[in-house]
Amino acid sequence: QSQLVESGGGLVQPGGSLRLSCAASKFISDYYTIGWFRQAPGRSREGVSCVSSSGITTYVSDSVKGRFTISRDNAKNTVDLQMNSLKPEDTAVYYCAAEREITVEAMCTLWRNYNLGIWGQGTQVNVSS
Repeated sequence: QSQLVESGGGLVQPGGSLRLSCAASKFISDYYTIGWFRQAPGRSREGVSCVSSSGITTYVSDSVKGRFTISRDNAKNTVDLQMNSLKPEDTAVYYCAAEREITVEAMCTLWRNYNLGIWGQGTQVNVSS
């Protein structure tokens, strides 16, 4: 059974919106920092936005600041990424990942140093007219 499952991807026109959801197991939802990452063709994976286990602390990358919002509902075991004002350069496969005892900034910016072991399968987002 997958511990993280993403949903909500699809095709949207520039300027449009999408809402991605990451469904987590109960244990992960209660104790893990969870982040959204993306990987565009020919580019390395990057951290987009991360949220603490409590949902209180968040980090948003400069590339999406003001357009994307991360939220967490531990009662539903979900972490959502609301994406507004989408641009063609937001086209990518979006993944969620989970890790314990890590700050949101470290998870989103230094994740390669932590060998994150829990990833979802990804969901494709295409922004095109």
